[in-house]
Amino acid sequence: MKTFPMFLQMAGRRVVIVGGGEQAAQKARLILKTEAQIDVFALELDPELSDLAAAGRVTHHAGPITLQDFADTALVFVATGCPGMDMALHALAKASGATVNVVDQPGLCDAITPSIVDRDPVVVAIGTEGTAPVLARQIKTKLEENLEPRLGDLAALAGRMRSAAAARLAPRTRRDLWRWVFNDAPRRLFASGQERDAAKRIKTAIDTGDFGASEGGSVSLVGAGPGAKDLITLRGVQRLQEADIIYYDRLLDPEILELARRDAERVYVGKAPGCHSWPQDKITQTLVSAAKRGQRVVRLKCGDPGVFGRSTEETDALKNAGIPFEIVPGVTAACAAAASAGHSLTDRGAIDTLVLTTGHRTDGYAVPDPVMNIRPGTCVALYMAVGAAQQIVDSLTAQHPRAPLNVQIAAKAQRTGEILIDCALRDMPKTLKDHDITGEAILFIRWSRCGQISKNNAIALSAVS
Repeated sequence: MKTFPMFLQMAGRRVVIVGGGEQAAQKARLILKTEAQIDVFALELDPELSDLAAAGRVTHHAGPITLQDFADTALVFVATGCPGMDMALHALAKASGATVNVVDQPGLCDAITPSIVDRDPVVVAIGTEGTAPVLARQIKTKLEENLEPRLGDLAALAGRMRSAAAARLAPRTRRDLWRWVFNDAPRRLFASGQERDAAKRIKTAIDTGDFGASEGGSVSLVGAGPGAKDLITLRGVQRLQEADIIYYDRLLDPEILELARRDAERVYVGKAPGCHSWPQDKITQTLVSAAKRGQRVVRLKCGDPGVFGRSTEETDALKNAGIPFEIVPGVTAACAAAASAGHSLTDRGAIDTLVLTTGHRTDGYAVPDPVMNIRPGTCVALYMAVGAAQQIVDSLTAQHPRAPLNVQIAAKAQRTGEILIDCALRDMPKTLKDHDITGEAILFIRWSRCGQISKNNAIALSAVS
């Protein structure tokens, strides 16, 4: 980032606006939302600023501007409309140590005014570092549509009740309380205009500690998708923001963890081929232990937890320990790579059976039965099968020497360094070697009923193993 977003304390502080026209009025409208004192320096004011001055909402100064006028300010806006005058005033303001914004001159700005979604005290600021103001306004419009008008009033009510909640409830219970307030009945009531009922429910919950919160720990097995930050589900993001501790896999985009609550503990439990520093039984027992301590746990897995994610071992242990859990599905590798290639996994009239299987069993690499028994109309996505590539070629060549088999390879689909390749079956091992593709790939084998693969359905698939 070239600019750093930050909210400034404005109550009781001075903001100076130099200029008396529309640009100055725009800045005045913005700062009037705060509790700052506004001083406007200009020989003449347009009608809007003149009315504000007459009402005492801004203070008008018509005399000469001096260095001292810029001292002890929170912000200075220069908006005379004259580039030469703006530059001179910028120099004067900087000499006094002020933080300056010169309208329409980003090179002279210490601070850039963002687009703002105002639900006071909830404020969302949107900035593009001056590169795309139209985009910022579009984002603002979307947020305005999604954030109910009275949301700020609910936040203010919660703020007034924080002391009472802190006095009566333990930290974990307080987090559950506020999650309930902003996700459940109180927010719905407030949005529908039933503010008194919402406030009554919150007060009762604080007094009794009864709002449906779980006293014990829980585990959420969350599918992060193929690794990219923007392919995790909204429910997955919500669980990250609720988590006390997150156990996460390798191959994830590190930015996914930025979606988590800031104070959540993060523990890397990734397993690389041939290097299991965190064996599965250790991961499983760690999840159980954390939940027994009362923590809200997220097990963040690549792809979908239910597709070669070893989730059954974890859920069985959680069931046996009596720990509540949920599985939050994610985008699995096959779907991710198909989307990356811009094609469908199936093809009407040509491919009507889709098989997801693995070439890596507990006893090593092998050719799975769905590959050996492939039939027309079938496509087989092989996860974790690069090490079995030559065995697969030998098996298919022997059993189906004339079959019109089509092979696609994908590595790191939907991630930086993505590789998508079509090749002949016999060339698969060499293609993998030539492109230095090792474990992070899926091999996709198709036998079309039409005798050949539709060009519109040449699919390549990615691994999340």
